Amino acid sequence: MIVPALGDPPPETAVLQAVRVLAQGQPIAIPTDTVYGLAVDPFRPGATDRVFAVKRRPREVSVPILVTGIEQALEVSSGVPDVAVALMRRYWPGALTIVIPARPGLGADLGDDEATVGVRSPAHPVPLALCAAAGPLATTSANRHGSPPLTTAGAVAECFGDTLAVILDGGTCEGAPSTVVDCTGARLKLLREGRIPWAELEAFGS
Repeated sequence: MIVPALGDPPPETAVLQAVRVLAQGQPIAIPTDTVYGLAVDPFRPGATDRVFAVKRRPREVSVPILVTGIEQALEVSSGVPDVAVALMRRYWPGALTIVIPARPGLGADLGDDEATVGVRSPAHPVPLALCAAAGPLATTSANRHGSPPLTTAGAVAECFGDTLAVILDGGTCEGAPSTVVDCTGARLKLLREGRIPWAELEAFGS
């Protein structure tokens, strides 16, 4: 079902519909500041497995978490380096995914890697409203693994059909992907260059 979700804040009815589906451990599709994503509540048993299944993505490729901001990011992590918090303050909300140590016993299924967690606060009202209502969400781009990302709700519906109970329609989403940096070592490490240039981040972390 495609549900209109344009607006800032997005319609309350759309958020409530999505939250109900997330509470059942089912995946939904959401607009973001980059492209459309598949989202689940990673604390619901079996939910993340459903995303891996519909996307046809191997479990060893872990999924990141969307959060409202620094406070939610720190709730799912521990021993967060100062540089990671500084990056959050500088670039969030925005297109920067930061890999940090996961909180022991977190209880969130993000894939096979339980030691780290990738966190991002997106510059888009829909995922921010959902994270505020339902908590951190495990997300991955809305496409079959290895295929180009999908940029409209209609394209998501055509690709995934009845496997998604709710697709929130936020218009066309075709932003550059987030840059992904690893903050778990002694120095920042680039995992994927995206909208934020690595040269800028490297200088920031030095």
